[in-house]
Parts: sequence; C-alpha cells; structure tokens
Amino acid sequence: MKRRSVLQFSAIFLVLLSGAIAALPAARADDSKDTQALIEALGKSKHTLADGMRQAAKGGAVPISAKFELEDGKLSLSVYTAEKGLSVPAEKNVLQELSGSPEGDKWTPNVEVFKDVPHVARSSEQLTLMALGKASLTTIIARVQKTQSGTVFSVTPVISNHRAVAEVLVADDGKVKKVLQPL
Repeated sequence: MKRRSVLQFSAIFLVLLSGAIAALPAARADDSKDTQALIEALGKSKHTLADGMRQAAKGGAVPISAKFELEDGKLSLSVYTAEKGLSVPAEKNVLQELSGSPEGDKWTPNVEVFKDVPHVARSSEQLTLMALGKASLTTIIARVQKTQSGTVFSVTPVISNHRAVAEVLVADDGKVKKVLQPL
C-alpha cells in the first residue's frame, strides 16, 4: 500500500511539474524585450498580415498561420501555407513559409519548403486545425479588428480546451492582447 501511494504521489507531482514548466515561457512571453522590440518595429511595415496572406494565397496556396517577427534584428512578415489547399493531407501537400521584409512598397518574400521535423510537425498541425474550421485567417483577423484596437501581428491556429481556435496577438499601446477566435 505504501509503494502505491508513493507512485501515485510521484505521478501527480510529475504532471503538475510538467504543466508548470510548460506554462512558464508563455506566461512572460508578452513582456520580453524581444516582444517589445517587435512591437516597436511594427510601425515600419507597409503591409499588414492580411496583405501578406492575400499575396501568399495567389496561385491557390492556403495560409495556415502568419506573423510578424524579428529576424537578425530586422522586421519580417512570415506566412505559412499549404500549397495544395486544406483538403490535401500534410504528407501529400507542400508546407512552406513565405517570409521577407514588409518595409518596402512591395513584399517580395523568400519561399522555404519545410523538410525539417519541427516545421513539418507545426505546419501539419496548423493545416489540420484550419481544415477543421470554417473561417479563413483573413476573416478571423477582420473579426478581431472590429472589436480590438491596435495592430494584429500574429494569427495561429491552436488547440484550446479541446477546441480548434485561432490565437490572435494584437499590439496596442505597447502591450500585447491575446484574443482567441473560433475557427
């Protein structure tokens, strides 16, 4: 009986510890120096996330996530796409990233087809979640912009409470707001 109690306690402790560790990076991510630098750089962009997604979708690709980020200290607009659309499974699709500086009059992204496990896994999950939903990412951004002030700088499909949702990050007055929208 004593051994069983120790095992149960150990299992509970490990579950609680892993949950606490997993929550740590996300809890302070919005306050990081990198995030603040990104928010400050957003004013340099001549393009919105929706602009990048519309451009990436020309030719039939479907955006499955998009974000502004800093690469080597420079502002970049990044759009992940499923080249063959949402109805083609990940293993038969072309999962890729279009990224480049949004500071010029024209956004001329570089294209990287994913071959490494982390990118393929992440974009496969995003493809699946988008396929489960009914709204495009541009529709979700438009929905958020009707209710939130500020600049949308990231939209990513995620699982929250066993549901597929879009996590939308909005920069407003130097702070980050996270808005969850149904897909």
